[in-house]
Amino acid sequence: MPGEVVFAPVADAAGLARLDAALRALSADIAEDYATDRAALERAVLGPVPAAHGCLALNGADTVGAALYSPNFSTVRGAAGIYVSDLWVARAARGQGLGARLLAQVARAGGACWGATWLRLAAYHHSRDALAFYARLGFTPADAQQELRLDPEATETLIRRAG
Repeated sequence: MPGEVVFAPVADAAGLARLDAALRALSADIAEDYATDRAALERAVLGPVPAAHGCLALNGADTVGAALYSPNFSTVRGAAGIYVSDLWVARAARGQGLGARLLAQVARAGGACWGATWLRLAAYHHSRDALAFYARLGFTPADAQQELRLDPEATETLIRRAG
């Protein structure tokens, strides 16, 4: 990859536009819908109480990688961690260590910001390349846990019923 890659937090509208484009490219790469609109992403990343943080990998004018991540705390671990919800590296930049460098940058940022000491992420079962990449880095499956979700309608129902 020509030029030097620099990492930058998403801190303004220009960075948000780059992050949005990268997340859209990730969704296309994994054949998933991209349901996030620009306003929701802006609220999440640039709002008064951010729900997520973005990190960009830039090579000159090109965005070659991006990560979207959030704080996480585990009472089992007794420590703060980082949930990486999205990690994307441009096709032309893959296989050059950029994904690992991007995750390391996220780990450093989370460590500095909220004392995070560990990372958590999820990958689709059919994403064999991604699973192999994460395994090479030392990620292990959380076999003792199952991810459970409550969709927006069910969340509203819970709130309404529980008072």
